[in-house]
Amino acid sequence: MVPYKHYGLLAIVSLMWMAGCSSPYVENNKIEEIAPVVFWSVDKGTEGKLKISTLVPPLIQEKKRLLSKEVDLLKQGSQEFNLVYYRELKQGQLRMLLINEELAKKGGIEKLINTILVDPDISMRVYLLIVRGDFDEYIKNQLTQQENQDYFLYRMLKHYEEHNQGEMSIVNIHTFMKKVYSPFKDPVLPVFHSDNNNFNYVGTAFFQNDKEVMVIQDVDDNIFQLLDNNHFLKVLAIPKFSISLGRIRSNVRMKLSSDYSTLSLHVGLKGRIEEYQGELNIQNEEQLEHLFHEMEVYLEEQTSDLLKRMQQLKVDPLEVGTHSLKPFSKEITDEQWMKHWENMRINVKYDIKVHPLINGAVDVR
Repeated sequence: MVPYKHYGLLAIVSLMWMAGCSSPYVENNKIEEIAPVVFWSVDKGTEGKLKISTLVPPLIQEKKRLLSKEVDLLKQGSQEFNLVYYRELKQGQLRMLLINEELAKKGGIEKLINTILVDPDISMRVYLLIVRGDFDEYIKNQLTQQENQDYFLYRMLKHYEEHNQGEMSIVNIHTFMKKVYSPFKDPVLPVFHSDNNNFNYVGTAFFQNDKEVMVIQDVDDNIFQLLDNNHFLKVLAIPKFSISLGRIRSNVRMKLSSDYSTLSLHVGLKGRIEEYQGELNIQNEEQLEHLFHEMEVYLEEQTSDLLKRMQQLKVDPLEVGTHSLKPFSKEITDEQWMKHWENMRINVKYDIKVHPLINGAVDVR
């Protein structure tokens, strides 16, 4: 047992040991002297440089302004901003990374994302977005109308992530990089269009490793959400048939043939009719059945076309390749799977069961 007279000495030694293990550099975290960064916007600069922008200061009652710098490295941007702004920018509250589409098409965004991933101060739940157009001009224009636009964009993404109703693909950096490095899984990101007055969702971008190769939108994006994203859509509008279906849930079954030559995809849809502006009398059972059949054929053709484009571009965002993994069987490589995927025959079957709306009441079909 340690004598009481040695307790003070032990305490001093313990404090010295703890101090020796900690960094000799003290972080400046005074509220008056720091500015947490909410987003980085990354675009192509001149002469191969990166143009990095952010809004300062965030969330405090002070006139905001957009800071932009052309740099060679992402971390260099933070350093350059600190030389022209009286508050020290802190990246610990970074919530969004917006990457211009031209950079995404060129490839190499993996290096940008890795820079953020290895920073211990930054959360792995940073949202990743692809932007068409000039996001900086949009933010500048919005400063005169809505100063907290950066925070509102973050809240919008968080809302759609939490409710997950299929309106858009919401992806964070951890999810993206996990798919980049995993076999049979190609990453996706949401695409937004930006101009002086608007920032609108376009669709979903498919990536081959870290390079954007394809963007889908409208009905194709809705189909992808039903096949991949939680199998739910709050609204599925099909203008060709002048109809809107609501609260659609999908039951997706994929089956590969033993030699990987054929994929059978069965999609069951359940929901309700919420709007119909067509010429058919949907209160007539025969005409309603005809409408459903036409919709099934249409969705089968659209889905088959979407999958064929994925095959042509050698991407598998639906992770079909994971169905090749079976217990007690030899695992094929990613390269071997892609050769099978390129030449695979695809059979698609839809089965629609919805509740038609009749005289304000739901009649179960």
